[in-house]
Amino acid sequence: MSLESGPEAQNAPVTAHNWQDPPFNRWAYWHLGEILPTYLVARGRGPARSLPPTAASIDLPGVMITRADGSAGTAGEVIADTFTDAYVVLQDGELVTEWYGSPGAPDQTHALMSVSKSVVGCVAAVLIDRGQLDAGRQVTSYVPELAASGYAGATVRHVLDMRSGVRFREEYSDPQADIRRLDDWIGWQPGGDGLTEPEPRGLYRFLATLQAEAPHGSRFLYRSAESDVLGWVCERAAGRPMAELISALIWAPMGAQYDARLLHDGLGTAVHDGGLCATARDVARFGQMLLDGGAVPGGSGGTRQVVPARWLREGWAVDSDVRAAFAASPAEASFPGGWYRNQFWFRPGSYGDVLLCLGIHGQMLHVSRRTNTVCVKFSSWPQAQNPAYMEDTLRAFDAVGGVLAGRDRIAGRRRLAGVVSGLSRHGDTGPPAPPAQHSRPNVI
Repeated sequence: MSLESGPEAQNAPVTAHNWQDPPFNRWAYWHLGEILPTYLVARGRGPARSLPPTAASIDLPGVMITRADGSAGTAGEVIADTFTDAYVVLQDGELVTEWYGSPGAPDQTHALMSVSKSVVGCVAAVLIDRGQLDAGRQVTSYVPELAASGYAGATVRHVLDMRSGVRFREEYSDPQADIRRLDDWIGWQPGGDGLTEPEPRGLYRFLATLQAEAPHGSRFLYRSAESDVLGWVCERAAGRPMAELISALIWAPMGAQYDARLLHDGLGTAVHDGGLCATARDVARFGQMLLDGGAVPGGSGGTRQVVPARWLREGWAVDSDVRAAFAASPAEASFPGGWYRNQFWFRPGSYGDVLLCLGIHGQMLHVSRRTNTVCVKFSSWPQAQNPAYMEDTLRAFDAVGGVLAGRDRIAGRRRLAGVVSGLSRHGDTGPPAPPAQHSRPNVI
């Protein structure tokens, strides 16, 4: 894989070695296709789903919240303090407001990181609905190459819900963690001398090295490897590469306005766990489809199903087993009362349960059925994970939805535990301007 470089940040070029590090990630997330190898995810030739401007009015920067550290604040302060690259807010399928920081734009794709997992999960949903994929079958029946790995005996359902017993440490701050080893195997990190690029060994070869540490189905533990196995299984079941599957089954049918891009490992294997790059508006369209039970406008006042409605109902309707596994996991500290199902996060919010698609460094899709809102935030956090940034953003989007819907908060909502005060943003760009100066440009 050749290394490409972008413009300089602090007198150093943006490269395939530093693209996730601050301050390089600010530019890189908008330009990954210029740095790393990608596939085209075509939007197709059909019309884009309309996002008409709403008649509703909201002063998003002025929406009041209580921040994670207990202080009073506003949604605008959260946007300014959490390295925001862009945001979009929809209600009732209409565009309320959007904003883009430099160097972004409405037609520019941005790294989605693990929001990609939810898109791959929807590909699996369509294949299951068509009878091409069986969630109850073992993954090795589709991918025999995993027979000697820890995934032997795991079912498709196990990896869909991240409940295999495979050992995989998702600790981004530890350079020896499995998630960082994965980066090394796909050739995105320098060799041992820190200077030369290693020969890519490949994502799929890496997955085959993983071993089990617990019985399959006995726990929930968030691990990117589960999504990569799921993507591999989908490709084998359908006989098509993931970029084509996303395009044909999700992106084109949902009415995307722009082509997306999908990273691959330098050997041609798509990075299913976090490789998708898309525009904020198209992520909002994806969220609106989820909000509408997997359906999109079909013309003549009708609708057309893209993702099976049962898939979304199954996700929202948590059962005792799914909830108990989540409650026993480390994720419970951040999302008490939450659950994980079908490659989606779910969290009790101030205005009812919320579906979340989340990615490191601050990528978020927030879908609220009670307020009928979809909120998208692209970010370039300096750290892969920051609990205070996450919690403040969730509170801001909850509050924005509540104001738009004229809803009262649900009494007795539990305060999220395990968060600490974050650092204020200083440095490379100023805070976002008020949405009124940037809203509804060329709405389609």
